[in-house]
Amino acid sequence: MSDAPSPSLPTRPSAGHAPAPAPQGARIIAITSGKGGVGKTFVSANLATALTRRGQRVLVLDADLGLANLDVVLNLHPKVTLHDVFTGKAQLEDALVAAPGGFSVLLAGSGMVEYSRLTPEVRNQLLQVIQTLAPRFDVILLDTGAGISDVVLFSVSLASEVLIVATPEPTSLTDAYAAIKVLALQQKRQHVRLVINQAARPGDGRAITGQLQQVLDRFVSTESGRSMRLIHMGDIPADPAVRDAVMRRHLLLLHTPGCPAALAIAQLANKIEDALLVRVS
Repeated sequence: MSDAPSPSLPTRPSAGHAPAPAPQGARIIAITSGKGGVGKTFVSANLATALTRRGQRVLVLDADLGLANLDVVLNLHPKVTLHDVFTGKAQLEDALVAAPGGFSVLLAGSGMVEYSRLTPEVRNQLLQVIQTLAPRFDVILLDTGAGISDVVLFSVSLASEVLIVATPEPTSLTDAYAAIKVLALQQKRQHVRLVINQAARPGDGRAITGQLQQVLDRFVSTESGRSMRLIHMGDIPADPAVRDAVMRRHLLLLHTPGCPAALAIAQLANKIEDALLVRVS
């Protein structure tokens, strides 16, 4: 929940516009990445679990409309998806599903090829969904697609905060830099938050964040003339328990809550709550 009431979302934001203000009652956080395969959906689902345990009312919206896989990560088989809502076959309320971690999910349904392009219809439908659901939750996590397509950028533009997931691999960091640059130039963002997944050693993420910040300081300026600011939110260590949980389609925080990666996600939830959400007593 934001600290002060915010105005309603504009009617037709575009992918290149500044981020839209969150509707009153929800803090909207986009979880995105420069490239696929870095654990973005894994982070979204387990972060939602950790925030729910802290008393937050959480919704994860699968905004990867073309290659949705949140249902696979959560081992859910919904009868109604966002596709059914968009096509008028079902009501939005029927598409909300309770996830094993205690939070709510709105699943896109895989293979929605017709929604892989940003059209006015897709924009309006996504916008309407968020406007309708935002008052019912404290935080909405948008699990976006990877990269900088129009659909991804539009989804990110609906959020007041962006959490980028990257790994220490050079290709992941190069693509993360490209995404951050686009967010600075097109969406006029002043900062983004960064979490490094599969970190090999403690401190790797902070060092990587510092290196990326140096490149941004040199090559990317925001609308204010200042550099885009990266906020390091933490590292999730490489942990064999993660692969085991993913293969079993279990949430890590439920499957192995005391493992290093699960503890790191709990710390990430704590930082997000401290920085962005109203604590639930």
